[in-house]
Amino acid sequence: MHPTRIFKTPEELKAAFEEYKEHLKEKAKQWPKVQYVGRNGDRVEDYPKLPLTMEGFRVYCYDEGIGTVKHYFDNKDGYYDEFGVICSRIKEEIRNDQITGGLLGQYNPSITQRLNGLVEKTHAKVDIEKPIFNGIDLDVTEDNSTEEDSGTT
Repeated sequence: MHPTRIFKTPEELKAAFEEYKEHLKEKAKQWPKVQYVGRNGDRVEDYPKLPLTMEGFRVYCYDEGIGTVKHYFDNKDGYYDEFGVICSRIKEEIRNDQITGGLLGQYNPSITQRLNGLVEKTHAKVDIEKPIFNGIDLDVTEDNSTEEDSGTT
């Protein structure tokens, strides 16, 4: 076990992730979407669903005084091997949230695609052919006509 571990068990890391998700629900209240609905135009506030992000989770842990969790996901030198399953689970949940939110239009689909390495590949083939006949140069400065053409002898 690494001597400076923040989390002693994978369950503690999972609990921090669950706290992060609850934190996002509260943070969403900072950006109310105001709508006027119904016949009387009643004012209704709706709050956006904030996307889960790995960066957001890391910032949350740092800001809340939990510490730096990046090492658990990087697992250099095998210090955090027993956290591999929960780290994979957290990454997959974040990716699933982003992809689903993008598909449903809750999040910007273009940004979701880029964050998750999803690209639409198209293949465009361009054939450029050199013309056989280069055409006639109509910008001739010399008179190429013969004496017979001009009617003079």
